[in-house]
Amino acid sequence: MLSMIGLIGGLVLLTILVMKGMNLLVVAPISALFVAILNGIPIFPQFADEGQVDFITGYMDGFAGFITSWYLMFLAGAIFGKVMEDSGAADSVSHWIITKIGIKHAVLAIVLASAVLTYGGVSLFVVAFAVYPMAVSLFKEADLPRRFIPAALAFGSTTFTMTSAGSPEIQNWISIPFLGTSPYAGWEVSILTAVFMIVFGYWWLMKMIRKATKKGERFIARDADQIEIRKDLPNPLKSIIPLLIVLIIAFAFHNTLAQSALILALLGGIISTWLLNRKYFRNFWNAVGEGTTGAIIAIGNTSAVVGFGGVAKITPAFDDAVNFMTSIPGSPLIGGALAVMVIAGLTGSSSGGQSIALPILAPHYLDIGVDPEALHRTVSISSGTLDSLPHGGYAVTTIRAIAGETHRDAYPAFGAMTVIVPLAAVILAVLLFSLGLGI
Repeated sequence: MLSMIGLIGGLVLLTILVMKGMNLLVVAPISALFVAILNGIPIFPQFADEGQVDFITGYMDGFAGFITSWYLMFLAGAIFGKVMEDSGAADSVSHWIITKIGIKHAVLAIVLASAVLTYGGVSLFVVAFAVYPMAVSLFKEADLPRRFIPAALAFGSTTFTMTSAGSPEIQNWISIPFLGTSPYAGWEVSILTAVFMIVFGYWWLMKMIRKATKKGERFIARDADQIEIRKDLPNPLKSIIPLLIVLIIAFAFHNTLAQSALILALLGGIISTWLLNRKYFRNFWNAVGEGTTGAIIAIGNTSAVVGFGGVAKITPAFDDAVNFMTSIPGSPLIGGALAVMVIAGLTGSSSGGQSIALPILAPHYLDIGVDPEALHRTVSISSGTLDSLPHGGYAVTTIRAIAGETHRDAYPAFGAMTVIVPLAAVILAVLLFSLGLGI
């Protein structure tokens, strides 16, 4: 009982401290220490019996292990996003899409612009920063309530693109070394769930916007709206080529290089962006430096959460929790999905949810004969659900830092798009796999 109290208490403590805005690199080890103390785990290696794992070793094994496995991917992805931003290529692609679709379909234009950039390998945060100024302009011209801008940005970035088959986002690649799959695992079901999310999510978002406008809500301008949209943009067709190169290289080498193909693909995107748009760069090496800093912060935060998982998994309570998840009646995919989404929700990280759960759950499910492609796709989609609860890093950054909205105004629509819609897609995926589709 005390072990379970320690584990649950540690997760609750981690969640509360993160929601209060405290640094994850600090609160994760503090929360892990709480778990260790209540579970009687020795703090230092010198206090551990032979063969016993101590707190420091457990935490650092998880922390360092994640960095060892994924640092180059985070680095390449962050730099690619920054060079696309600095060269104006990201702005060019999004501006071209928005211009072609037009003011009559302002929300759809924002969603598609975000989706194209995300599925092309640009990081979620860069996409939000790149598309937001144009979203403000479109919402102003269409006289739509601005509190829905974060929902439109997130819907295009974190739902049918981030976790779908073929996506170069890391949430689609983490499963590969654990399950022996490819980024195209379960592609038949992935297509259906993606279409479902697009149709259902867009219908729901537009319904909420129309309801708000009927109540008299309109666009309210702010002094901070005087955002200068860059004029010296490269050709949009040249700008989209690096996105295509990322997808083509990833497809060409995923069988031979597995997850390492993503590093090569993103490197190809960086080089092609420089070759095609080098005269538009404001400061190429500064963009590389900012991308490197961003990568270190991003992987540090995720590794801190994985380190917490490294301590949690050496507790007796964790074994009980795993046994509970894996013994849920019905499809075994349900237990895997629940485990990943709960951990992602508690940590506010989709990649953290997968990285903590998969090393424990993958061997069990593979041993009992669960199809690895079905598990890969189900886990990927489920990781993009509860990670977007109000305390999630992307939710806080997009709503508050980028859009300048309050959670009270913006989160209902944001949560509907990023939590409820993907949750429905997880249920659909489990049903389709259970019927034998894609297996």
